[in-house]
Amino acid sequence: MSSTAPTGQPILQRDHKVYKGTITYLSHKPDRLNQERGREFYTLVVHGDGSRTITVHTEIDDRPSVHRDAIYSLDKDWLPLDCMMRLTVGDKFMGTGWMKFYDTYAECETFTATGGRIGQKMQIDGRLKTFQNHAIACDSWHFKHYDIARGGVQRIPQILLSSPDHRGATGPMFYEIGMNLLYVGRETVTVGAGTFDAYHLQFPSTKELPEEHPPYDIYVTADGEFTFLKGSVGGYMKTYYELTAFEDVTPR
Repeated sequence: MSSTAPTGQPILQRDHKVYKGTITYLSHKPDRLNQERGREFYTLVVHGDGSRTITVHTEIDDRPSVHRDAIYSLDKDWLPLDCMMRLTVGDKFMGTGWMKFYDTYAECETFTATGGRIGQKMQIDGRLKTFQNHAIACDSWHFKHYDIARGGVQRIPQILLSSPDHRGATGPMFYEIGMNLLYVGRETVTVGAGTFDAYHLQFPSTKELPEEHPPYDIYVTADGEFTFLKGSVGGYMKTYYELTAFEDVTPR
């Protein structure tokens, strides 16, 4: 049996890499210290041209529970291409939608339990640098557009969210804010998934949301992939996230 196509290339194309990860959500509130309050499972495909697609299933157990499925794609420069989402809250349908990002605008077609069929088209100042779909695995990717050599607080003046709710429990629909980013330092970090050379980064308090988001510290791999390792949010939220499993499952 031939192992090559008529072009002379191998029949099987395996130019991509595939990774699977699990992020555990824990409470850091004194009365619930280290109680598991949710989890996230993802599969990340990095294609041969550098583009990537992540498929994420998120579960938040705090009542009303949240279940969210997202498929999010970036180009080789880590710029958003598209995202598909479906959301349930309290085990009831909340919404489903599709977002697409172009050079000068972004569009969203969604159907929600509260608003029915809704279409949005928003102007953007050049290609959108990053999009917030509320998957913790993608929180670290915003920092791909941060200049660590320059340091200090750096601002992305325009990003879009799928929901202004801190848990991403509304919509999905576009909501526009700016985002501040800060580099804290470099550390060696041990989590359930292993020990990694990491950047310590921070989202300072975000006041542009309907409810101010407390500061959010995260640690990401320092290998250029910006893989989320762990994170904690203070203030009223007092929650902690940790990468508890991560493996390369690329077909060989």
